Amino acid sequence: MGTYDVQQVCLKGHQTTDSYNRHPQFRRKYCPTCGTETIYECPSCKHPIRGDYHVEGVFAVSTTPVPTHCENCGTAFPWTEAKLQAARVVGSSDLRDRLKLVEVICGRFHLVARQLNSRHDDRGTLEIKDEYDVQDLLHALLKIHFEDIRPEEWAPSYAGSSSRVDFLLKEERIVIEAKKTRKTLKAKEVGEQLILDIEKYKKHPDCKILVCFVYDPEGWIANPRGLEADLSSDSDEFTARVLVVPRGH
Repeated sequence: MGTYDVQQVCLKGHQTTDSYNRHPQFRRKYCPTCGTETIYECPSCKHPIRGDYHVEGVFAVSTTPVPTHCENCGTAFPWTEAKLQAARVVGSSDLRDRLKLVEVICGRFHLVARQLNSRHDDRGTLEIKDEYDVQDLLHALLKIHFEDIRPEEWAPSYAGSSSRVDFLLKEERIVIEAKKTRKTLKAKEVGEQLILDIEKYKKHPDCKILVCFVYDPEGWIANPRGLEADLSSDSDEFTARVLVVPRGH
């Protein structure tokens, strides 16, 4: 007869070891894949997460699957709950849930941009140098979750001029305007542009929500949270959401 060991898994579902007790040298406090904290017992009931089934004298090469729920109390593990939550957002027709999904994509944009610079064997990659680069990468990320993405739709005339929006999510009625800060486009200039943008998009027939994504990797905006709070607004008729990424340097 054999015995079950314990497995260690990070909060995002990456297994560190399925032989926590037999091979303590493989234990890791943080996941080597994503850097997230690891656990070896259920957060709800503290029951050990079942690991490798070991029979003395028998050598096995298979890996123990990462479970979705605790066998003792039935609670979904953190990695399962995260996937369920993502599925609920993706499958929801509620406009607020779709907005949250856009916010998640924008919020992780900087992490993706940095990861692209760490390619194997120093291979060529997309470097985010200007707004066109921001638009290209953002467009690719949006395609993961949205089907009808219409780039550069014309916005209606405002104060005698017209402009193009970056992306229109037609079914969701969400417009995404992307900007990248630079030496000549800091907080004051960005704020002035966004004020005009918000007024323009209020007149757009397909825009219920405007997301102003400001990519600020060099930290030209000293108070990103202040800029977001000052220019974001929410009403039944029109919502403007300003997102500065990253927010700290």
